Amino acid sequence: MKNRLVIAGGGHAHMVTLANLHRFVEKGCSVTVVGPSEHHYYSGMGPGMLGKTYTPEQIRFATKFVVEKKGGTFVLGKVVRIDAREQVVHVDSGDRIPYDVLSCNLGSQVPKDFIEDGLEDIYLVKPIERLLAAQQRILELGRRQKLTIGIIGGGPSAVEIAGNLWRLTREPGLQPAKISILTSDTLMPHHPAGVRAKARFSLKRRGIEVVEGCRVHKIRAGQVTETSGKTHDLDIIFVAIGVKPSPVFAASGLPVGPDGGLLVNRYLQSVAHENIFGGGDCIYFKESPLDKVGVYAVRQNPVIYHNLMATLDTGPLQPFEPGGAYLLIFNLGDGTGIFHKWWLLFGGRLAFTIKDYVDRRFMKTFQALEQ
Repeated sequence: MKNRLVIAGGGHAHMVTLANLHRFVEKGCSVTVVGPSEHHYYSGMGPGMLGKTYTPEQIRFATKFVVEKKGGTFVLGKVVRIDAREQVVHVDSGDRIPYDVLSCNLGSQVPKDFIEDGLEDIYLVKPIERLLAAQQRILELGRRQKLTIGIIGGGPSAVEIAGNLWRLTREPGLQPAKISILTSDTLMPHHPAGVRAKARFSLKRRGIEVVEGCRVHKIRAGQVTETSGKTHDLDIIFVAIGVKPSPVFAASGLPVGPDGGLLVNRYLQSVAHENIFGGGDCIYFKESPLDKVGVYAVRQNPVIYHNLMATLDTGPLQPFEPGGAYLLIFNLGDGTGIFHKWWLLFGGRLAFTIKDYVDRRFMKTFQALEQ
């Protein structure tokens, strides 16, 4: 039996595996979990944390605590390279962690291509911890001046960030901010017209500006410059221009998909290395490319757990079935949301109430492991 399991990243796709970590240990496995933080933050509740609907404690899972409680070893750090030939994971601390079986949930990141001169008052929407830093900065500056805040990007993340910034800047003692979404395309271009209309109406009703056709050339502290040369002076800048998988796989010479994600087969297994698995935003599913939405990571949970256990025991693997249409609910920051699945589309307080219930229930399921 293979007996060294390494879990790279404690994200959504590894939640069931982390919940059952003790079962690996009971079989005589050594289990090491590598993560960039002692906590994992649920991205679906991140904008709500920014707007102070939720506290940080309500949207995070105590990864390190649970891993150690269940008999595993937690290593704080970022995976920088995977040596598949030697079966070693390299961490930014210099640690080299050998494995027999490796599972990757390294997430995704917002591209920094346009950003110059560091990240002062510039906030990428991932990692989620940056939203907490942005919140504190806005509360600090907003007590002294009326802020101009820009969100680069026009997708759901930009809409949710804008709406929750509106809520945040209405905290007692703060001056209302001028909030703008700057997008190269139309608002939420990959969603149905009804979703776009509801989002646009909500933003307009609260005075949040949407600037379409804004093609960003560069971003630096205090200013966004378009390719045309036009500039936008901003006190705080959020970057929500979509996400890309971790660059670790391409840098490690592993087979990747067109987006740079680890190329996996129907078993969520590397097409080149049968002892490497992956899930969530960091993979490219060869059978049928998947949208970068959290629902697939959640659906992959039991498959990854089963296949890791099967590989360690040399048992049969289980294929991943993506499933059908998935539910989307957007948090607009004012106690309302947009609900969309199949033909059903509606907005308002009920939509947010459903999202709030689903998200809190999801978190409580895994936070119960901390007890």
